[in-house]
Amino acid sequence: MEDEWLSERLVAAESVVGGGFDLSQCVREPIHLLGGIQSYGTLLAVDPVSGSIDTAGSNADELLGVPAEELVGGSVERVLGPETWSEVLDATAESGAAQVALPVRAGVPPRRFTVSAHRNADVVVLEFEPSEGDRPFEFPPFYQRVRRALARLRSASSVVECCELAVREIRALTGYDRVVAYRFDGPQGPGQVVAEDLVDGRDPWLGLWFPATDIPPQARRLYAQNWIRVIADVEDGPARLVPPLRPCTGRPLDLSGAALRTVSGFHLEYLRNIGVASSMSVSVLRDEELWGLIACHGDRPVRLSPELRAACEFFGAAFSLQLMAFEEREHAAALAESRRRMSLLLHDLTPDLERTVREQGGPMRELLGADAVLLVRDGRTTVSGMTVPEPAVVVLREHAAGLSAGALWSTDRAAEETSGTGDAGWSAAVAGVVLVALDDTGDFLAWIRRERATSRSWAADPALPVRLGPHGERLTPRGSSAVFRAEMRGRSLPWTTADEATAREFWHALSGLLLRHADELRAVNEELRTLNMDLDSFAHAAAHDLKEPLRGIANAATFVLEDAAGSLDAVTVRRLETTRRLAGRMDELLNSLLHYARLGRVGLQRSWVGLDRVLAEALEVAGERLAEAGVRVERPRGLGEVWADPDRLYEVLVNLLVNAAKYAGDHDDRWVRVSVEQVAGPAGGPTVECVVVRDNGIGIAAERHAEVFQLFRRLHQSGERGGGAGVGLAVVQRIVERHGGQLWLTSEPGRGTSVHFTLGDDSGR
Repeated sequence: MEDEWLSERLVAAESVVGGGFDLSQCVREPIHLLGGIQSYGTLLAVDPVSGSIDTAGSNADELLGVPAEELVGGSVERVLGPETWSEVLDATAESGAAQVALPVRAGVPPRRFTVSAHRNADVVVLEFEPSEGDRPFEFPPFYQRVRRALARLRSASSVVECCELAVREIRALTGYDRVVAYRFDGPQGPGQVVAEDLVDGRDPWLGLWFPATDIPPQARRLYAQNWIRVIADVEDGPARLVPPLRPCTGRPLDLSGAALRTVSGFHLEYLRNIGVASSMSVSVLRDEELWGLIACHGDRPVRLSPELRAACEFFGAAFSLQLMAFEEREHAAALAESRRRMSLLLHDLTPDLERTVREQGGPMRELLGADAVLLVRDGRTTVSGMTVPEPAVVVLREHAAGLSAGALWSTDRAAEETSGTGDAGWSAAVAGVVLVALDDTGDFLAWIRRERATSRSWAADPALPVRLGPHGERLTPRGSSAVFRAEMRGRSLPWTTADEATAREFWHALSGLLLRHADELRAVNEELRTLNMDLDSFAHAAAHDLKEPLRGIANAATFVLEDAAGSLDAVTVRRLETTRRLAGRMDELLNSLLHYARLGRVGLQRSWVGLDRVLAEALEVAGERLAEAGVRVERPRGLGEVWADPDRLYEVLVNLLVNAAKYAGDHDDRWVRVSVEQVAGPAGGPTVECVVVRDNGIGIAAERHAEVFQLFRRLHQSGERGGGAGVGLAVVQRIVERHGGQLWLTSEPGRGTSVHFTLGDDSGR
């Protein structure tokens, strides 16, 4: 993973030196296992149970009066009294991996030391630093200095002012020649100097950017674990550990938490190149992640006492908390303003998201300061604001498909973070994205920001982190008067945590609205289902109950005509015949109504049905009508199978074929054709595969297309074109809809009619 941290650009930059400086060595170097300590102090690693010394610094003889080789394997009480060792055990048992500092008398003969102790896996690590002079550390005046520094820090009114006060106070406490506040651009990004305090005559670094390679990943991890890191003298020859490898692990002692840990040779070379003799770094953390550093540089060696280091560490922790307080305050203010605007927007929000984006796109963009709002839903794309390239939409949809509903993804460098997902087609139009997944299928709502090209001033050419010098390959000098300016491309203004929180709140409000709408739709659909069942039942009962009296009326009229034949006048006979004919017509209509109602009461029995077979059966009934009308049937073989109820499909085809006979044209060449085709869906929708019954009959005027599917609606007078109850196409439509399909027609007078239908999902496969 750390090899991947080196960008292609930086790897290419290595090749410039040609001689073999391998920048990746900096990235791979195990800086916590370098096997040495700074020589102004010494170290013992002790088994907390037995008190046996596991590892010792090679300079133990000089500082503790006993050679390291003699100490290893012996008891710690040889150099540290039993009471003091017990005190160390108690203190580290409570603090764990955190450092505790204790004034002690140790060594042979005893001397005054400050011992910094912490627990590391199976050992207690003791770091001995000689106390300076005979005067003990005095807490009250020192505390007052730190207290005043913290009070001034709390008086700051902004993040930048807070940083300015911090570097000033740290420099006053420590006496370093340059102190800067250094903020990282992302967890693995470069850093910028945002505040600085320095002695006169130094080149200012304020505003300069430093390449990410200056602080590789493993160093950043240690900075996140330890608040403070001190190098007393870059020219110091480190004391080695004895033994170099621990027998129980086969590796050097882990010095991750050690204050005396020696420093990478690469870092020492870096410090020498910028003329630094000593340094200190205090970590600035935000939510346990590295936000930046307070970096201190001295022109001469500087040894800080453990007490002063503790004060700087405490100050760094307080500074981190103060920064978090500023950011939380700014976040709260921004979020309050966003909520105010969002409440106005939500007032007009509707479940029709496409319409909302079209009509409320402006306020939606303003909500996050975006240049566009993009909605992708059910295969449809709706954009408000600037144009979003289609390839970018495709890649964002692929990215959203990997998210769960409600998950948020944001970036200010979209092309960079989606590389490897295909040809994104990013342009200057799309750089920043805040995306909320609507579901897990790839539908999403996103706010888009265009690229904002910015100029950065670098303390070194970011394309050349390594260059040749008089001493061979060296890390590029930083912070000299040679400033490199480069334009950053492909990035937008960064999204704030308030922007992301607003997007999440908008999603929650939107999802709540959609859920309420879904509940309302379910209630309405249930009510409609009940009403449809009631209507079907009513239609069935009414038709059934009316048939008996109608049959009685028709029979009575027939009996009167038969019994009183010859005694009735012509007018009375005509009226009785009309009564009998109308009763018969009413009986036909009731039969049609009964059949239509039955379609809503009988379930479908779907299976894979051969369309050729069902068409052949339908022609056994409709074929005679077609032959009488002189209509030729065209039917290509191999129509395939459909997932349908065969009886209902048979009924659809019979009705459509009979209509083709009934409304045949007045010319000689009459035909009807049944086929399966790929055609545009209703209203020019996406292409679908459907069954088509096409004829060259009289056709239907465009304004009457919708009427032909209405129950009992006939386009011709009774007796014309074979009469009929006007139920056939209504029945066809209901059967198709019961299958979950669609029915539509294309037709114009004198040019025939094409009826298209699909039969829903082929879930039988």
